[in-house]
Amino acid sequence: MSTKKNYREWLLVVGLLLLTGCSINQLTVRASLPLVEGGLVALQSEPDLMLAEAAFAPNIELLEGMIVNDPRNPVLRSYMIQAYNGYAFSFVEDNDRERASRFYYRGVKHGFAAFKHQGLDLEKLTVDEIQSAVAGKGLDSVPLMFWMASCWAKWIDLSRDNPVAIAQLSKASTLMDRVIELDESYFYGGPHWFFGVFYGGRAPMFGGDFDKAKQHFDKGREITQNKLLIIDLLQAQFLARQMLDQQMFHDKLTAIINAPNGLYPEVELLNRVAKKKAGILLKLENKWF
Repeated sequence: MSTKKNYREWLLVVGLLLLTGCSINQLTVRASLPLVEGGLVALQSEPDLMLAEAAFAPNIELLEGMIVNDPRNPVLRSYMIQAYNGYAFSFVEDNDRERASRFYYRGVKHGFAAFKHQGLDLEKLTVDEIQSAVAGKGLDSVPLMFWMASCWAKWIDLSRDNPVAIAQLSKASTLMDRVIELDESYFYGGPHWFFGVFYGGRAPMFGGDFDKAKQHFDKGREITQNKLLIIDLLQAQFLARQMLDQQMFHDKLTAIINAPNGLYPEVELLNRVAKKKAGILLKLENKWF
């Protein structure tokens, strides 16, 4: 009797797998996603930069292995893009821009793959076609669009001597346009930091708009109650430098360094990274102004 019961249960499991189109490996990966998300949340609150840097590599390799078993999973792909973006920005870019560019592009490739699984070839589609395609996407698509646009823009920023890369910036901003329409507060107002850099990091003759940039940075500060230091860092690095406003540059970076630790515990890592980067940028002040 027990054997017949076990056989029926086995048939039920097989039937469910066939109905859902999932393998055992895929089910295992999807059951593990809450643990992955918890790990990312914990990493964002880590105050020790050395410990955080050491944690990135094994987490990236873990995610890559999970994607092998579930390549069509958009949530997993968005985590992967976020991991490459965070690692390159926080720990690689200031010392080795070429290596950082390679990591950003790994993230971008995961984004391309995720969108291809949804029938969208971002590399081949025009800006208008991308805009039309993402117009129908809802809140569940926000993480993938946000992290893809962020990582894509960072790769482009480090590829300014590559006309092919520069031409893709409008595609990245089109994805973020949809994100800001759906949830402007996503990832601590991240869409507003994006557009602060997008409009502030270029001269007006090349599409920059300093007033729009300032409005976006101000909105990001409003969303985070002025507790997220990375916003001031980006404003100093991109907008103040482009405007040749040395006073803004110096004041914002100095304020970041003097800000107390523990200002925003859930994203303490970003604030510690901002402090580190502010020190690096201040050493370049006399060279840039």
